[in-house]
Amino acid sequence: MGRFSPRSLLLGLAAPLGALAFAVLVCAVILGVTGHSPLDTVDAMVSAAQRPRTFVNSLNSATTYYLAAVAVAIGFKMKLFNIGVDGQYRLAAMLSAALAGATFMEGLPSFLRVALTVVAAMLVGAGWAGVAALLKVTRGVSEVISTIMLNAIATYLVSYLLNPARLAEDRPGSNNVGTRPIDGGGQVAGLEIPGSSSQLFGLVFLAALVGFGYWFVLARTRFGFELKATGLSESAAVASGVSVKKMVLVSMLLSGAVAGLVGMPQLLGSSYSYSLDFPPGIGFIGIAVALLGRNHPVGMALAALLWGFLDNSSNSLDVAGVPREIVGIMQGVIVLSVVVAYELVRRYRVRAEQRDVGTALGRTKTAEEASA
Repeated sequence: MGRFSPRSLLLGLAAPLGALAFAVLVCAVILGVTGHSPLDTVDAMVSAAQRPRTFVNSLNSATTYYLAAVAVAIGFKMKLFNIGVDGQYRLAAMLSAALAGATFMEGLPSFLRVALTVVAAMLVGAGWAGVAALLKVTRGVSEVISTIMLNAIATYLVSYLLNPARLAEDRPGSNNVGTRPIDGGGQVAGLEIPGSSSQLFGLVFLAALVGFGYWFVLARTRFGFELKATGLSESAAVASGVSVKKMVLVSMLLSGAVAGLVGMPQLLGSSYSYSLDFPPGIGFIGIAVALLGRNHPVGMALAALLWGFLDNSSNSLDVAGVPREIVGIMQGVIVLSVVVAYELVRRYRVRAEQRDVGTALGRTKTAEEASA
């Protein structure tokens, strides 16, 4: 079988497209039962997609979703479930925001300030993920349990630090509090898009660079090969001289470092401060995007764009008289159905490969009998 045979390509597309089609069907049934027209819903979403503002906001959302998906996918390749991306990115965003807004940073060159902020976020994310990694390699604690607990600890830690007596300050005229605002020297300028009042995050190129680095490390380096080999079979990896504990530790640190980048586009390109209204839950969206994109850099990019568009088209549904909650239903059905679809496709691929092997063996035996 060729690596890029038409059948392998179709099987690769079958699961995500099948999951998406099933989600659309379920949502159409729900809309019909509740007295809303599926065609009106599609028309409202198509109209929203044609607006430059929706396009820009979808790309901005997709940027953060993609970074979260890459962070999750690094763990998935090792059969590690880093459920703590959400806590890692929020803690990293808060502490790096406090650093970027500090008085002593104002005298530094803009490029250096941004670089220090990004590096600090990566170090905090890696450090927080490293706690779970150490618990796993030294005490055998499941990373699922430890990262969920660390999410809760990160939430309370951020709440504790986000206080005017510590790393935050009051926002005049509101009940909101946040870190000291980052001035122009520590910000990353956005890109102007004609017809849109919103700017495209300047750090969208950072997300593209992270995606390329993810592909290069996995596909072109020895470390990437060892990471995937360990994920497929720990016993085979050990027999080949690979240290499983080392791979667990390094992959979790890398996953946490990328998780630390998740909040950077929003922080340095729009919010310029970490406050109570900083977007939560992106880490869990990253899990869904990684599953939908099959941990492939291009697949996750497409899934992130889809997720970003669905999120930003919900307002248009309200205007059209369609419940915006239908978007959440569609996203949930996609996540559930894509898991089932991948398993069905996997089983079909295994049977097809077994059938091809049987056919090839039969042809070989026939040729040997004819020559005899």
